[in-house]
Amino acid sequence: MTLYETIRKDLLSKILDGTYPEGQVIPSELELAQMYGVSRPTVRQALKLLAEEGYLEKRRRRGTVVTQPKVDQSFTMTISSFEDAMRLVGRMPKTAVLVFRSEGANEEVARALALKEGEQVYRLVRLRYADDVPNVFVESYVPCDPYPELGSYDFNATSLYAAMEECGRPVVSAHRCLEAIKADSASAALLDVEQGDPLLLFHTVARDAEGTPVEYSIATYRGESNRFEFDVRRA
Repeated sequence: MTLYETIRKDLLSKILDGTYPEGQVIPSELELAQMYGVSRPTVRQALKLLAEEGYLEKRRRRGTVVTQPKVDQSFTMTISSFEDAMRLVGRMPKTAVLVFRSEGANEEVARALALKEGEQVYRLVRLRYADDVPNVFVESYVPCDPYPELGSYDFNATSLYAAMEECGRPVVSAHRCLEAIKADSASAALLDVEQGDPLLLFHTVARDAEGTPVEYSIATYRGESNRFEFDVRRA
């Protein structure tokens, strides 16, 4: 085993046993080089490996911070709930409902859901966690007419798609658009990142079996905590 692999293994054990908990800034390259009696390039290689595995991340003005490995998101290719996706990768999901009410659809929502502007929609705003770390901020809009019973659900504990299925019109397909953005002050505060940090923004239009748009959502994911995979084929 090389020197940098030995250092990587030792640092990883300290991360996993809580010596260096998530969010803590680890010693600098110079300090680590002195601790292990090696050169800075050797330490740098060990840190690079841990960063590639998702356990460390360099932050401007802070240093190298302990992080959780990225959450592999499979929802880009399947219709599944956030809870199912988190449990599939061994993370504990939690949801906090910030807003749930009916309101008139604005121009953007009406266009996405093929409604007239002002028609009633449910607006559901949630902050969703993976292992108590804020992972995604999502705004969902669902037309009221096809789902008259949706207002009775507690979405702190119930999946939106599960509720829509119970109401008799499940989501069977979705079109998603991905965009990379930078955190503004509001999203940075909600997702516990620094202003200017990378975020991943998804706009989704979900449809029922007849192809009717039944949900429009805008989801903002922490860039540092998530990894998305896509299968593509030649046209």
